[in-house]
Amino acid sequence: MGESQGNQPNRIEKNTSITGNIVSENDFRIDGKLEGDIKTSGKVVIGQNGRINGKIECVSADVEGYFTGEIAVSETLFLKETATIEGTVQAGKLHIVPGAKFNAKCQMSSRSAPMTVEKTTETKPAGTEENKQNIA
Repeated sequence: MGESQGNQPNRIEKNTSITGNIVSENDFRIDGKLEGDIKTSGKVVIGQNGRINGKIECVSADVEGYFTGEIAVSETLFLKETATIEGTVQAGKLHIVPGAKFNAKCQMSSRSAPMTVEKTTETKPAGTEENKQNIA
């Protein structure tokens, strides 16, 4: 997982259950159960034994376990063959390995600012009288 700043990922270990919301700047791995939301500027990994019922907001995510709820991934959501997703998905990119169960409403888009369209002006060909003054 992305540990570029030397930070260790946060973990919810197998046989651990948490009810509540989590906010973190680091990556997060769930091998236990979470009833609640995760918001991170890093990566979320749901291990094969991991189960989340809630909402996830993150940069990227790998899912091997079970997720139900809303997930918003600004870059890539990767579903491995043991993954089960139910609910609503928003992702920049979606990679689904055969065998994964995907039963969700999906919107493909990044969370970056929407493109703005600038007004274009009509230009005259280079040989016209109006443009001869600007050509030196």
